[in-house]
Amino acid sequence: MLPGRRQGAGTGLPAQGPALFTPPALLVESGQVEVSGICATTIVVVGYPREVGPGWMEPLLAYPGRVDVALHVDPTPPAVAALRLRRQLGRLESDRRADAAAGRLVDPELDAAAADAGELARQVARGEARLFRVGLYLTVYADTRDQLAEEAARVTALAHSLLLTVRRARYRTVQGWVSTLPLGLDLLHIRRAFDTEALAAGIPFTTPDLPLPDVDRPGAAPVVYGTNLYSAGIVSADRWAQPNYNSVTTGASGAGKSFLMKIDVLRSLYQGVHVTVIDPEDEYARLADAVGGTRLALGAPGVHLNPLDLPAHSRQDPDLLTRRALFCHTLISTLLGDRTGPDSGLGAGDRAVLDAAILTAYQQAGITHDPSTWTRPAPLLADVAAALTGLEDPAGPALAARLAPFVSGSHAGLFAHPTSTQPTGHLVVYSLRALPDELKAVGTLLTLDAIWRGVADPAKRRRRLVVVDEGWLLMSHPAGARFLFRLAKAARKHWAGLAIATQDSADLLGSELGRAVVANSATQILLRQDPSVIDELRRVYKLTDGEATQLLTAGPGDALLLTGTGQRTALHVLASPAEYDLITTDPVDTTTGIDSGDGDLLDAARPQTPAQAETGVGRGPRRPAARPVDDDTDPF
Repeated sequence: MLPGRRQGAGTGLPAQGPALFTPPALLVESGQVEVSGICATTIVVVGYPREVGPGWMEPLLAYPGRVDVALHVDPTPPAVAALRLRRQLGRLESDRRADAAAGRLVDPELDAAAADAGELARQVARGEARLFRVGLYLTVYADTRDQLAEEAARVTALAHSLLLTVRRARYRTVQGWVSTLPLGLDLLHIRRAFDTEALAAGIPFTTPDLPLPDVDRPGAAPVVYGTNLYSAGIVSADRWAQPNYNSVTTGASGAGKSFLMKIDVLRSLYQGVHVTVIDPEDEYARLADAVGGTRLALGAPGVHLNPLDLPAHSRQDPDLLTRRALFCHTLISTLLGDRTGPDSGLGAGDRAVLDAAILTAYQQAGITHDPSTWTRPAPLLADVAAALTGLEDPAGPALAARLAPFVSGSHAGLFAHPTSTQPTGHLVVYSLRALPDELKAVGTLLTLDAIWRGVADPAKRRRRLVVVDEGWLLMSHPAGARFLFRLAKAARKHWAGLAIATQDSADLLGSELGRAVVANSATQILLRQDPSVIDELRRVYKLTDGEATQLLTAGPGDALLLTGTGQRTALHVLASPAEYDLITTDPVDTTTGIDSGDGDLLDAARPQTPAQAETGVGRGPRRPAARPVDDDTDPF
């Protein structure tokens, strides 16, 4: 036992300088050293393959476990290198002549070594290469001796797969451990000669990990998505540090899109980001309840939205009333346009009487073009229908009759009363599941209008994230597609980001507006894809063959993250047990009420061993650029 001596010990003075990093004790044994309860052993590389390729050390650096890799490099003076090479050539030539004199067969390894030494000597003489003394040491850490033996065996097997010869630093465990600390000390001195080309193939190091976001940058809000599929690194990305704040997440059904989106929402809330969600399938209810968010279930009893409300933040706009009247035209046209029959939609005569009725309804409510009247309660859709009935033009009563189902009939619930709940709070969820099919389009339009009013409010400027789950549903409505297109272009100007999740990339890439949304999204997250769209993805995202294969064979929660700065990495989404309970939509979990407190659900959402982490295998649900346009006009 070697006790660590701390500065100030016994004097009551705090430790300073290097003493801050000195362990309290070391338990030294022949094959391992125990540092503060952590077992460690050092593996020394003593032999290398005849030839190495670029990035030959990358598998060691990306090993998914606790391993410190130390590379000690000392340049050899050219004169000394030339002398050593001449001696080496002399020994090799002597051995070859001795074998020939004894009548032995030619040794191919001896001939190859002599040829290599001769070529290297010529390069050193011409100044084309230099020699270096290189020592490569690996210190493996584990919590127990048994785990350390398993980890050391895995690292040894990995080294053998790279044609490296390794030995354990037995009876020199302390020297081995110190040699892999960031101190620049090599106490083992087990070196091999490297030329410039072989050493440069491993330096600079390459890594599959993304650089960690700069948390000190003003406005930084990085989100940890999970772990790298090919290393033990953490994958963390900051959409607010990208050229724009938009993202598109695509993947086949069951690939884990909603799971990943909820992770993004929850961890963005941790950073103080205001999040608004369009939830077609009511999957965010538990999450909203848990964090104290506001949930508006459109179509549910007692939930009302008044399309004639005047935005409070726009009351300095002299054309506010006119703009709101035009929005009502769009809404009623959508409302009637979803109906089938010869009288669906609005004709020119209908628009004329509708415009007069809308202004009449506002006037009857005491609202005129005078801004001082805009704080008064807004009229309802029923007031517009009553104004239509009172018009002398016969088109007015006819249009009022067509509006009857939405004013006094079976679909009147959404518009029958003033807005029941104001969308306030750090998380606002608009659930569209309860809306009947006849009101899906208009409910979506009302939701988008409310979201835009919040995003464009200059009096409440803050970071906002608008999440559109199952984006293909929104893209199927012309008004919804136009909203996503305009928001994708204008969101950055309002310090907002748009996050879209959709089942299939063809949903977006198959339309002009969808392609524009993708082109204006700096962050792309691709989960498992259908073979029918992989060629299109390969073309749009410039995927390599390996990336395309990964997307075709990815498990639940495995994804490829592409950032606006040209970086990309493969990741596996991870959630804590508490987060998993809030965001899972797996019927097995939601119907059986499994409690994740015992860690089972967390285990199901992550690889079980470093070997599984390295291959991306684990239990259960593992889990052409368009010109940017600044446009802050109303999307409607």
